[in-house]
Amino acid sequence: MATQIFVNLAVHDLKKSVEFYAKLGWPHNPQFTDDNAASIVISDDICLMIVAEHFFAENVSKKPRVDAHTATEAVIALSLDSKAKVDELADAALSNGGATTSDPTVESFMYGRGFADPDGHQFELFHMFGTPE
Repeated sequence: MATQIFVNLAVHDLKKSVEFYAKLGWPHNPQFTDDNAASIVISDDICLMIVAEHFFAENVSKKPRVDAHTATEAVIALSLDSKAKVDELADAALSNGGATTSDPTVESFMYGRGFADPDGHQFELFHMFGTPE
C-alpha cells in the first residue's frame, strides 16, 4: 500500500504562497485548490496543503497557531537526488522570497541547506551520498 503525506501549513497570503512554491517547481493541484487552501505537489507521495490562516483556525486546528517567524513549529526535511538539486531548490527559494535558515552543511555522508518560506515555515534539503560512519 502506498503512503502519502500531506503537510498542512497556515499561510498569511494564499496567492503569494502558491506563487512562491510554483517558483520552486512545485505546482498546485487545481482539483484540491480554492480560495481557502491549495494543494502543492512536491512529489507523487508528498503534498503541502497551504491553508489561509482564518480557514486553518476554523477547520484544521483549534489550537493557537505558531508564528513560524519567531518559533519553530516543525522542520520539513526533504531528501533530494543530488547536491545540485539541493542547491537549485534552495537558490530558487532564496531568490523568490525565502530566507536562509542554515548555512550549507557538508558531512562525511550528507550535504544540506535550509530555507524558510515567506510565512517562516522551515525546510531542510539534503542529499545523502553515503552512510554515516
